[in-house]
Amino acid sequence: MIYSMTGYGKSVLQLPTKKITIELKSLNSKNLDLNTRMPSIYREKELTVRKLLANKLTRGKIDFSIYVEATAEDSSTQINTPVVKQYMEQLKNVVNGDDIELLKMAVRFPDATNTVREEIDNNEWKAIEQEINTAVNDLINHRLDEGKVLEQDFNKRIIAIEALLNQVITMDPERVKGVRERLLKGVEELREKYDENRFEQELVYYIEKFDITEEKVRLKNHLNYFTESINSKDSNGKKLGFIGQEMGREINTIGSKSNYAPMQQLVVQMKDELEKIKEQLLNVL
Repeated sequence: MIYSMTGYGKSVLQLPTKKITIELKSLNSKNLDLNTRMPSIYREKELTVRKLLANKLTRGKIDFSIYVEATAEDSSTQINTPVVKQYMEQLKNVVNGDDIELLKMAVRFPDATNTVREEIDNNEWKAIEQEINTAVNDLINHRLDEGKVLEQDFNKRIIAIEALLNQVITMDPERVKGVRERLLKGVEELREKYDENRFEQELVYYIEKFDITEEKVRLKNHLNYFTESINSKDSNGKKLGFIGQEMGREINTIGSKSNYAPMQQLVVQMKDELEKIKEQLLNVL
């Protein structure tokens, strides 16, 4: 089972005086890259939120946001009554006017109003924390759905590489025969006498040098291990990436040793399928 690093999660909490929206977006990244946006009133809880996200989301570029929308009267700004009254008394000594006009002027002066710093309500934060967990789980489910799509694509390409490998295995005896015939023809064209026993020894050495039996076996094992890893509980993009590198090493060696055009064409096709796997592995958690 694999998870994509791409995902989206959202949760909405309706309180008596405000609506709180929690939103999470995730993209691929080599490590955990957290970016949080929170109203100042909740800023003291940022470390708590970061720990929660790091524990549950592991890796990826994560954008976390809390949006607050007031739905009722809940003003933190209050009139500084004693100061306003003093301003009005002073204004009466300067200009003539009724109290309403004087009040309009007084509230424009410095310190006529003050803002009371809001404190976090513990019960409110507990409710918000629950919604954060809900949004995180929503994102994880999204990652799982994306992971299933990636898994289908991986399986399709692993099957394609395996089919090409089987063609290589079937073709190998023909390749060895062709190499032997080319060497024999080359020696005969020299029109020189040669020691047949020595020639056979050199031929065996040459063919062993270009033998790809080990590479075929190792590549087959890597393909099986990749499939097993996808279905395991500890599957992750880095592990699959290492297996992909080993697959690429065996495919390249088969290509360099083959010395046979039809087989090299199959190797090119295997490389193409593996490159597509590697591209998609960048998105795996």
